Amino acid sequence: MLFNSIDFAIFLPIVFVLYWFVTKKNLKLQNLLIVIASYIFYGWWDWRFLSLIVFSTVVDYLVGLKLNNETNLTKRKILLWTSILVNLGFLGFFKYFNFFQENFVSAFSFFGWEIQSSSLNIVLPVGISFYTFQTMSYTIDVYKRKLAPTNDFISFAAFVSFFPQLVAGPIERAKHLLPQFYGKRDFNYSLAADGMRQILWGLFKKVVIADNCAVYVNQIFENSATLNGSDLLLGVFLFSFQIYGDFSGYSDIAIGVARLFGFDLMRNFSYPYFSRDIAEFWRRWHISLSTWFRDYLYIPLGGSRGNTSLKVRNVFIIFVVSGFWHGANWTFIIWGLLNAIYFLPLLLSNNNRNHLEIVALNNVLPSLRETLAILKTFGLTMFAWIFFRSDNIGHAFQIIKEVFSGSLFSKPTINDPFELLILFVLLFYFIIQEWIGRKNQYAIESLGRSKYKGVRWITYLVLFTIIILLGGSDQEFIYFQF
Repeated sequence: MLFNSIDFAIFLPIVFVLYWFVTKKNLKLQNLLIVIASYIFYGWWDWRFLSLIVFSTVVDYLVGLKLNNETNLTKRKILLWTSILVNLGFLGFFKYFNFFQENFVSAFSFFGWEIQSSSLNIVLPVGISFYTFQTMSYTIDVYKRKLAPTNDFISFAAFVSFFPQLVAGPIERAKHLLPQFYGKRDFNYSLAADGMRQILWGLFKKVVIADNCAVYVNQIFENSATLNGSDLLLGVFLFSFQIYGDFSGYSDIAIGVARLFGFDLMRNFSYPYFSRDIAEFWRRWHISLSTWFRDYLYIPLGGSRGNTSLKVRNVFIIFVVSGFWHGANWTFIIWGLLNAIYFLPLLLSNNNRNHLEIVALNNVLPSLRETLAILKTFGLTMFAWIFFRSDNIGHAFQIIKEVFSGSLFSKPTINDPFELLILFVLLFYFIIQEWIGRKNQYAIESLGRSKYKGVRWITYLVLFTIIILLGGSDQEFIYFQF
């Protein structure tokens, strides 16, 4: 079920009314309702894959209980690896089986040995990369005794399947989200109003920015062999805003919907395109995944401790694994490697934590130096996005070759220049609004604190009207494929 669908527009109010008016006085019923609603939400796409979520939930719940009572270190490790292998086993089969099988055959073919093999017709379950990581965080934290296991299966099932963030994050930690299912929740009008405001901004980012960019991006990347460098550069530029608007828009909607039910989800994006270096970018982009890899992979490997070779190794591991998490394609691995190369000089020169504060914190505009740093970081990020969006490595290099050729200075051949102009006007407003609101959790958060009610409601009305009139054609959220 898509957030930007009629189905969800009907589903959400029904669940909201049942939650606050029918089950309000019974916490267990509220949590059970969340589980049922979440399974309906997920099953709307394909009910068959609900069995994966249920099985993963049962395994990690039982492993958590066993870990609590087990003192033998060897047995504790066996229990931990049971959980990890079950979750990564599902993920590996559905997402990576064909990738490894095809590359295995190719490797033998390279040495002259032909192996007869065919790929399986495997459907990738929506959100499997997200909920497997979420439930693994529970088992790992229980194993490390950072979290007490729960005896409440319904609360745990609600934590694993919580529908606002089930299929595309944020990837919540058990330490943060699970305890929220234990206590009584009272309706808070201010919290709900803030949630609605963030939903509105998320829909604007997704439906207006991302979906309108997608029309041009798809056209350009699908016909890249016949287009000149200026067209391709335009496609890469628009894809940068498509993926940001799409994914951060989903996160905004998820966080806003969770607030309607009295839950607090972690922030997932913090204006990453205003970053002054790649290290800052990765502190601001897909924060829930970046911090997950930091805490459960990078730090256990040694992090930035140790000698130079270990630091280099750990950086490449974390970025390559992050790239591979996104998809079973060499393009994602190259994307990860590029970001590792970008990041490494900052780490080795101890400049990776230079920009912890908001850019131009006490100024209206950034300085010239900050502006150049932002543009450089955005340019590097844009270049890496070419691999992220391309069908394969050959496709990516064909685009790069043309972008860096003389045809870059040719006139773009895109149709409908007026519609493209409208899109750039919307992008300009979007960037300005994000810049103005960069100190807040999301760009229009401060409207809720405005003493001018007229301005507030006019802004809401304008945004709603733009969504209705200028929203692009229905596009599935990009991160559903991951």
